[in-house]
This record gives sequence, structure tokens and C-alpha cells, in this order.
Amino acid sequence: CVFCKIVAGQIPCACVFQDDATFAFLDINPLAEGHLLIIPKQHIERLDQMSAESLMAVTRHLPMLAQAVMKATGAAAFGILQNNGRESGQDVPHVHFHIIPRKAGDGLGYRWNVSKYSPGRAEEVRQLLISALKP
Repeated sequence: CVFCKIVAGQIPCACVFQDDATFAFLDINPLAEGHLLIIPKQHIERLDQMSAESLMAVTRHLPMLAQAVMKATGAAAFGILQNNGRESGQDVPHVHFHIIPRKAGDGLGYRWNVSKYSPGRAEEVRQLLISALKP
């Protein structure tokens, strides 16, 4: 895993922050200057494979890192992106969060093809989700 090699020091990176569980570094293909990646040091491929403790150890740093990104870049806002699985656009199979600084007129963004539920379908989907939450 390329991210595991970065954490191990086998691949150089521009590290911004690290602690026992978390590693944050500049993306080598930034969408904007200051674009950070925040990863768990432990190799975990997808968010749904993380324990609550592991997730909290990483995500507790997101506010601090987002504030630093905005302060350092002069950005007025930021986006956080996190994908799981190849079909979602996850290129590196290691959990990672992007913090992307945003400024008015930066040309970044995404457009989703939104849809509507047919009558009664939202309730069916709600019930499926409730059932899926049961052990």
C-alpha cells in the first residue's frame, strides 16, 4: 500500500501532522494548494472496516487540520471528501480523508444527478435500512 509506505518513511511526503494513530500530508495531486490527506497509520481499506475508536482517533483532528488549511491558504471554506471502494472513486485502498481548501470561483465542485423517490419507495428504503442496522 502506497500510504503504508509513506507512513513507514519508504516514500517521501510533505507531512504536516502525525500522532500515534494519524498521519496528515499534502496530496501530491492537489485539487487546490494546501489539499491535505489524513489517514490512519494502521492499514484499513474502508471506513466500514474501522472500529469506532480508530475512526475517532483520526477524525478528531479534522477540525484542527481544516482550520490550519484555511489559515495557511487564505481559503474561505473547505470540503472534506472520503470515498470507500473503487466504485466510489477510491484510488488508494487505505482509508483517507481529503481536506480541500475552497475559494469563490475556484472552479472546483461536483454535480450529482439527483433523483426523487417514487410514491412509497422512501418508506420501503427506510425499512430496509432499519433492518440492516439490526445485528
